[in-house]
Amino acid sequence: CNQLSTATSTSTSTATATSTATSTENKNNSKHISLDTNDTVAATNSNKTNKPKIIIIGAGPSGLFCALSLAKTQSCTPILLERGQPVESRGKDIGALINRKKMNTESNFAFGEGGAGTWSDGKLTTRIGRNSGAVRQVLETFVTYGAPSKILVDGSPHLGTDNLVRLLRNMRDDIRKLGGQIYFGTKMTNINIDPTTQEVQSVNVQYKKSLERNTSKQNYDIGNEDIENSIFKSEKGNNDDIFTIHGDAFVLATGHSARDVYEGLYKAGIKLEPKGFAAGFRVEHPQKIINQIQYGNEWGRHVHSGKSTTDSENLAHFLESDKNNHDHEDHNSHNDHEGILPVPSYRLATDKAFDGEMNRGAYSFCMCPGGQVVPASTDPNEVCVNGMSFSRRDSKWANSALVVTINPDDPILIPYREKYGVLAGIQFQRDMEICAAKMGGGNFTVPVQRLVDFVRNVPSTSAPSSSYRLGTKPSPCHEIYPKEMTVALQDALLNHFENKMPGFICEDGLLHGVETRTSSPVRVCRDRESMKAIGLDNLYPAGEGAGFAGGIVSAAVDGIVVADAILDQYNLVEISKESDNDNRSESKIKSVGFTY
Repeated sequence: CNQLSTATSTSTSTATATSTATSTENKNNSKHISLDTNDTVAATNSNKTNKPKIIIIGAGPSGLFCALSLAKTQSCTPILLERGQPVESRGKDIGALINRKKMNTESNFAFGEGGAGTWSDGKLTTRIGRNSGAVRQVLETFVTYGAPSKILVDGSPHLGTDNLVRLLRNMRDDIRKLGGQIYFGTKMTNINIDPTTQEVQSVNVQYKKSLERNTSKQNYDIGNEDIENSIFKSEKGNNDDIFTIHGDAFVLATGHSARDVYEGLYKAGIKLEPKGFAAGFRVEHPQKIINQIQYGNEWGRHVHSGKSTTDSENLAHFLESDKNNHDHEDHNSHNDHEGILPVPSYRLATDKAFDGEMNRGAYSFCMCPGGQVVPASTDPNEVCVNGMSFSRRDSKWANSALVVTINPDDPILIPYREKYGVLAGIQFQRDMEICAAKMGGGNFTVPVQRLVDFVRNVPSTSAPSSSYRLGTKPSPCHEIYPKEMTVALQDALLNHFENKMPGFICEDGLLHGVETRTSSPVRVCRDRESMKAIGLDNLYPAGEGAGFAGGIVSAAVDGIVVADAILDQYNLVEISKESDNDNRSESKIKSVGFTY
C-alpha cells in the first residue's frame, strides 16, 4: 500500500503560457468575456467606468476577505470565482454524499463557498498574534456578519458549521451590495500568460449551473435574472461551457485540495516550491472518555453539552465507573458539587517521535470535541477524512487528527521527488488516499483500527461505533503509511501522548484512515513585499492553498494583506476609508506566512 504509485498523474486543469490571450482562446474554442462593471449584481454606486477588475479565484477565507476588502474601497471591482456551490446548495450536495454516497466532485466537504473550513469545527485560533490589528479585524468582521460576539473574548474561539453557513450568506450579500461580483460553479481550467510582458492576461473557466437562495428565501438560478446578461451568458440550454475572463489583476486563493490547480501552475512554469506538511489518521473517542481524562472522575460527570442523550450517556459512564471501582462513598461526595463544565478538548504534541532513525514531529490537529468524522475526499477513488463540530459541540464523540510531520527533503519522499519533482507531496497524499480506499473496500468506506491494536501492529477484527456515517471496516491501518511514519506515531502515542493523557490508548479509541490534507505540500512562490507570484507582474497567490496560511483566521488575514498590495499596486489606497488604512499598515508589518 505504501509503495509509490506507478500511475501517471492526470490533471483536469492546465495553465498555459501563450503569446496572446486571444490565440489561447481560439485554440480552446472558448468564449471571450469582457467583464462589465455595470452588471446588475453590482450596486449602483459602483457603476464607474475604467475601474480595475480584480479576478479572485476561490471563495475560501482568503478569497472572501480579499474581495470584501477591495469592495469596501469602491475603487475597483472584485470578481470572485468559486468552483463549488453556495452554502445552501453545497449543504444539499453534502447531504447526498452522507446519505446516498453520491459525490459531487465540485461541491463537497472540500469545495464550495467558505472553503474546507465551512464544514469543520470553525476554529478561529491562530499563531500569528491573537490581538494584532489584522486578526481583530477578521474576528470583528465575523461578528458583523452574524458570529456570536463571544469569539472576541474566548481563549479558543470557534464558530461551528451552523454559524458559518449563516455568516457566509451575509458576507456574500454585502460583497455584492458593495459592487463586487460572485459566481459559483465556476472552475478555473486555464491561466493564460503573455510571455512577453509576464502578465496574466485572462483565465479560462468552466461554468456549471448553480443555485442560490436570496434573502427573501426564494430560490433563484445564478444564470437567470441577476446574471443572465453578464459574463456567463451562454447558448440556450448549455449550462456547462468554457469562458475566457480578462482582468487587471488575479488573486489565486484556491484551497489545497485543488490539486489540478497546482498541476496546471507547474505545467505553465509558474515557480513553486515544496513545503512541509503532515499526514496520519483521525482518532475518535467517546466524548465521555475525554471528559474523564481531562476533568477527572470527580468533575467529568458535570460536563454539560445541552443534548440530553449525550449528557445522560456521560453521567451513566461515571456511575458505572463508580460501581466498578467500588467507590460508592466517594460518589456520594460528587453529588455535593454544583457546576456545569464545558465539553473539553485536548492538544498533544512532541518533536521526539522516534521513527527508528530520527526524531519527527507528531501532534494532534483540528481537535473537534462533540464532533463527528466526515469524508474530505474529492475523488470517489480516494478516501480522506476530516473532523467537524456544530457550534454546540454536543455529539457523543470527540475526534482529532493524529499526524506526523513530513519535511520537503524527507527521505520518505525520495521516490516521489524523482518522479514528480516539486509535486511529490501531492502525489504522496494521493497514493495514501488511494491505499485507504482500497483497504476500506471502496464506496467511501473508511478503514479503522483500535488504538490498542495499532500500537501493537495487530489488525483489528472488530471496531466500536463511529460517528463516520458512510461505513467503516476493521483494517490493518498500520500498513498504510511508510514504516517510518507508523513507527513515529506509535512512539508518540506510547511514550508521549499516553503519559500526558493516561487512558488515551484504549479499546474505544479508534483510528480512521487517512488524514492527509492538513496543509498544502506546495507553496506558490511570491515576493514578500509586493505579494506577487515570482516572475509574474499581476498574479497574487494567497491563503492556505498557496502555502501562506494555516487556518481560517490566518487565511483571511492573508487575503486582506494581498488586497492591500493590490491597492498599492494600482494607487487606489487613497480612495479607501481612512479607518481601514491603520489595519492595512499593521497587517503588512508582520508576515502571515505559515510553515512547519
